[in-house]
Amino acid sequence: MRKYLNEVTPETETAKVIGWVHEIRDLGGLSFYILRDRTGFLQATIVKKKAPEAVLNAARDVSRESVVMVSGIVKPTEKAPGGRELIPEEFEIISRAETPLPLDVSEKVLAEVDTRIDNRYLDARRPKINSIFSIRSNVTRALYEFMFSEGFINITTSKIVAAATEGGTELFPIAYFDKEAFLNQSPQLYKQMMMAAGFDKVFEIGPIFRAEEHNTTRHLNEATSIDVEVSFADHNGVMELLEKVIIAAYGAVEKNCQNEIETLGIEFEVPKTPFPKVTYAEAIDIAAISIDEEISYGDDLSTAAERAIGDEMGEHYFITDWPTSIKPYYAMPYEDEPEICKAFDLMHPKMELSSGAQRIHQHDLLVEQIREKGLSPDSFEFYLKPFRYGMPPHAGWGLGMERLIMTMLDLPNIREAVLFPRDRHRLTP
Repeated sequence: MRKYLNEVTPETETAKVIGWVHEIRDLGGLSFYILRDRTGFLQATIVKKKAPEAVLNAARDVSRESVVMVSGIVKPTEKAPGGRELIPEEFEIISRAETPLPLDVSEKVLAEVDTRIDNRYLDARRPKINSIFSIRSNVTRALYEFMFSEGFINITTSKIVAAATEGGTELFPIAYFDKEAFLNQSPQLYKQMMMAAGFDKVFEIGPIFRAEEHNTTRHLNEATSIDVEVSFADHNGVMELLEKVIIAAYGAVEKNCQNEIETLGIEFEVPKTPFPKVTYAEAIDIAAISIDEEISYGDDLSTAAERAIGDEMGEHYFITDWPTSIKPYYAMPYEDEPEICKAFDLMHPKMELSSGAQRIHQHDLLVEQIREKGLSPDSFEFYLKPFRYGMPPHAGWGLGMERLIMTMLDLPNIREAVLFPRDRHRLTP
């Protein structure tokens, strides 16, 4: 029976393994074949004077990154990876790799990001890249487990919509029979509708699409959003929930991914809670001291401003109490100070991770706010209708998966955190 490479221990007597040929070293009378699968490495050692002829012939013809089946005797040795080696009695080439390779999987010669993504099937064989997506998988699992443990209902909302979620123009139009349609920017309107349905607490982890013409290391046009909506909660309640989600994600990685952390060579630490909070007004003051650009109350925070505030804070933190004018129409204004709303952003020192708010649940106020943004309530009739029939108070947020992974693992480019990134220049692979 086939074993994964990490299942082959120095105590194993015989083993049959299948993997990729990561490296070949021929030293004359001895040749070494470092095999790799998603669990690790194993050295196959061929003593040419003792090896069967069929083994010698196959080993002579094999190329790096070919898929091979090797079976034989396992011997302990301190010099080999994992303290063991496999002495082949069988060596079969299952799928031979062409040469030269488009990129070096052994990481001795580094390739540019575009070359790597063009050849993602090879790039993902690299142990560091494999580790990133193993960690992302663990984070996804941890988030589902946490949400279910908290009593949330998982929903799936449509990604084809007739109107913009937030009234913006950053939409991808698509042909939908004889109608105009768009790819959804966010499940925001739909998860709010589920509050009217009495679902109470919902979450979704799924794709979102933004037609932003950014070309930066932290923007994507197709991303994965972790979205939450909670009835009978305010902004403070869902901020506390968001803290717990971040800790659950980091905690799962710390518990389950020590090998991957070691492979990536990063310092990993679970954030401390509670996360500090600064108001938008305080954040503006911090940025104004440190950056060489004019920044006024009511401005959105630029990248330089975010970095300046992040340098001052030095940890995950919330920016709260945003001007109503620069947040979406569904953010609840303070009753005694309507020019400020109950909105927040969760920030990593390097960038924004999440935004959320207590939502407006009163129909007439929501219509008023839509008009204030220069939008037509008629375009949102399907969304507004539930607010006439018993919408509970509610709050929620959306958290970017790729930004969470990027900041967690200190990746230099957000494209490192998604297998097949979509940006303004890339549609393949």
